[in-house]
Amino acid sequence: MKYSTVFVALVTVLGLSACDRPTVVNVPAAPVAVPGPAGPQGAAGAQGATGIQGDTGNTGATGYDGIKGDTGKTGGDTIVIVPAPAEQQ
Repeated sequence: MKYSTVFVALVTVLGLSACDRPTVVNVPAAPVAVPGPAGPQGAAGAQGATGIQGDTGNTGATGYDGIKGDTGKTGGDTIVIVPAPAEQQ
C-alpha cells in the first residue's frame, strides 16, 4: 500500500513537471498623452442673489426669577488639597 502511494505521487510529480507552460508576453503600455499649456482664463460669472435674513433669536432667561443669591462666606483656616489627576495609559 505504501509503495503504491509513493508511486502515484512520483508519477503525478513527473506528469505535472512535463506540462508545457505558456510564455508570458509583456505588452508595452500605450503612450500617455501629455497635456499642453493652459488656455486663457474665462470671464467671471454673475453675482448670486443675497439670501433672506433669519429671525432674531429669543432673549435668554435670567437667574431664578431674577433674584440674586447671597454673597458667599469667607474661608477660615481650612486648607483644601486637590490631588492631580492620575495619568492614563
